[in-house]
Amino acid sequence: MTTTRPTHTPRRTPPDPAAASFWALTVDEVARLFPAPDAIAAPLALARARGHSRLRSWAGIVLRQLSSPITMILLVAALIATATGDNVDGGVILLIVVLSAALGAWQEGRAADAVANLLASVAVTVRVQHGDALVDLPTDAVRPGDRVVLGAGDIVPADCRLVETDDLQVDESSLTGESFPVAKQAGGPLPVDTPLAQRSNILFNGTSVVSGKAVAIAVLVGADSTFGHISTALETRAEPTSFETGIRAFGMLLLRVMVVMVAAILLINLVLGRPLIDSLLFALALAVGITPQMLPVVVSVSLAAGARRMARQDVIVKRLDVIEDLGSMSVLCTDKTGTITAGSVRVDRALDAAGQPSERMLDLAALNAGLQSGYPNPLDLAVLARRPLPPGAVSLDEVPYDFTRKRLTVVAEVAGQRTMITKGAFDGVLACCSRVDTADGIRPLDPIRAEIADRFRRLSADGYRVIGLATAPVDSDRPLQVVDEHDLVFEGFLAFLDPVKEDARASLAELAALGIRTKILTGDNRYVAATLAPQLGIDAGRVAVGADLAGLGQAQVHELVSRTSIFAEVEPSQKEVIVAALRDAGETVGFLGDGINDATALHGADVGISVDTAASVAKKAAAVVLLTKELAVVATGVRLGRHTFSNTLKYVRVASSANFGNILSMVVAAATLPFLPMLPGQILLLNFLADIPNTLVSRDNVDHERLEIAGVWDMRQVTRFMIMFGLLSTVFDLATFALMRWVFHTDAATFRTGWFIESGLTQFVAMMTLRTSRPAWRSRPDGVFFWVSLLVAAATVTLTFTPLGALAQFVAVPPALLLALFAMVLGYGLANEALKRFVRF
Repeated sequence: MTTTRPTHTPRRTPPDPAAASFWALTVDEVARLFPAPDAIAAPLALARARGHSRLRSWAGIVLRQLSSPITMILLVAALIATATGDNVDGGVILLIVVLSAALGAWQEGRAADAVANLLASVAVTVRVQHGDALVDLPTDAVRPGDRVVLGAGDIVPADCRLVETDDLQVDESSLTGESFPVAKQAGGPLPVDTPLAQRSNILFNGTSVVSGKAVAIAVLVGADSTFGHISTALETRAEPTSFETGIRAFGMLLLRVMVVMVAAILLINLVLGRPLIDSLLFALALAVGITPQMLPVVVSVSLAAGARRMARQDVIVKRLDVIEDLGSMSVLCTDKTGTITAGSVRVDRALDAAGQPSERMLDLAALNAGLQSGYPNPLDLAVLARRPLPPGAVSLDEVPYDFTRKRLTVVAEVAGQRTMITKGAFDGVLACCSRVDTADGIRPLDPIRAEIADRFRRLSADGYRVIGLATAPVDSDRPLQVVDEHDLVFEGFLAFLDPVKEDARASLAELAALGIRTKILTGDNRYVAATLAPQLGIDAGRVAVGADLAGLGQAQVHELVSRTSIFAEVEPSQKEVIVAALRDAGETVGFLGDGINDATALHGADVGISVDTAASVAKKAAAVVLLTKELAVVATGVRLGRHTFSNTLKYVRVASSANFGNILSMVVAAATLPFLPMLPGQILLLNFLADIPNTLVSRDNVDHERLEIAGVWDMRQVTRFMIMFGLLSTVFDLATFALMRWVFHTDAATFRTGWFIESGLTQFVAMMTLRTSRPAWRSRPDGVFFWVSLLVAAATVTLTFTPLGALAQFVAVPPALLLALFAMVLGYGLANEALKRFVRF
């Protein structure tokens, strides 16, 4: 039975002091530190915790909405109005505060729930023993006392005391900087002062299993763990994306405009002798009007909507802020297996050293593949699919695979006979051999070493992935070590076939059409890699190998990486170097990988992309998880990222120009009119109505040409857009003022009502015309977004004729004035279309 525990952070309790040096304790002493888990109560506790976590999340969102600076300003304004006897304005302001907070909380809460559900679908899990059953829990849900069962590729979820081990090798580079795997074993207690890197009987939170198996007791979790202490001490904020920087700059721009304009309006009203309270409330309402208080909600909703849209296309986003980077990706680095190739690796040929078919080769390969305890890989699975492990075969010892040796050795016993079998990269295996198995028996290798190497090159040039296999007799019970991999007998070749996907060339062309260059990083040899270029239509020039990077200066690395499309014989650290060089050159780099050896490159890329079937360490490091390992899915994710970015920028442009135009109009109106151009409650009501369709902007359609290029946040362009279209809005506002004052000779109430109507209608027209750089009639908006926006615009007009409008101190506008206002709004829309010809965006 498999269950999950909620991923909320449990209430922290201080760890037992004895746990501080738990490597100095026996396994039994560590186990006694924690009560046995109650298997019966666990499901009920988990269900309650999930419900409580959800309630806490929603309560936090509501509290944030009500405690925002803008909301607090409005609440103070409502209290001031009520205290001075203006109960109507006070009540209207209070009602709008509640409605705005409810709208924001509802949208933000839905976005948070959507993201939580998406993250749960790709959570990295670990197996935990509960009684006689194993349950899968998210790694961050493991608690002290849990017994975790670990295998190759698993993330260690806590600082743990080892209970059982089987050829366990752990990557501790994230903690110690040591690049080679470290052997671990469930031994006895160690001295309390044992250095961190020598604590061989424990595992550290955040490290990963390279090979072998283990059972361990979780002791210190989260911030109490060794890694947690270091992370807290060195905690730094991730470098903000250009999107985050742009949003912040936009907010600061409007804040500066607001401070200047509101101060000017307040000063003008006071100089003109208007009541202090009325002037103050009016200025506060204007401050709220120009402040994009819905911007955080719109951004959250847009990103969450983008994440949901991506999930429907098999792309799960783990961090919402990566959506913008995904849309602006300029280079994609990827392995070839499963993305470029079909991923259905099969053993096509098993050959002896002379190049002849060999059943013995299949038998030896099956023993090596079936008895190894590391992470199951496609080559071993392909071997076992061709030749199953013989019954009765037993593994006596093993030297696990690592990315330096690039080989794996097991000692197999079959029918009482022991044999050491080494399988791996051809060059590495051949280097360990001094003899060769031939038709004439075991002979010295050197006389035919060049002939065997040439046979390997010819097989590789035919597109095969070729590995070597060697053996040696075993006549000792001593533990197997790396140094024993010498003086071996070369047995022959295994040739694997993994054909290029039929749609791979089209997928690369699709990415290229999106402005994304693809670089293939593979551990395969240079001869196999060279066969890819003509099949994929890549102008590869030459295939670079990982060793080419050694000894180069930074400038030389950058030059090599920029002009090379295919890298072969690449080690994990070299993948990281290639990604870093591309980023240094100003590229937005995506990295697609699913193996243990891909984790560092995934973490170092702007957009780490993995797949749902990846090793846990790879999936943990990735920011995006694909449910289907296809390049076409990556292209879809890029387009959806650009869709999300474009719609968010759409809101920023329209909101900034509308707010700037309105505040400028208010300054002029306050200086020239004998009364306030609009009451504080009316301004807030108008602002609230505009927010309703703004929360749906994430649904809007995006023009095709916008999806073909990476979106770039250009603050100059946003500022220019705001000024040009804001000034145009002000021109029509002033024309409306003149129309109402000098043509229709309106009183204060009619003037305010007319401007309220005109403002509501122009907000609708502004969004529909400025949402696209095309002529508005050549770009179809989303249906729901359009109709809700139209209904809100209609409600703005009809509201003024209702009792609720009377409560807000609106009056019925004469039909002739209403028609004149409609004509003014139509003219505004046509003027926007004309100005779009000269203002590029």
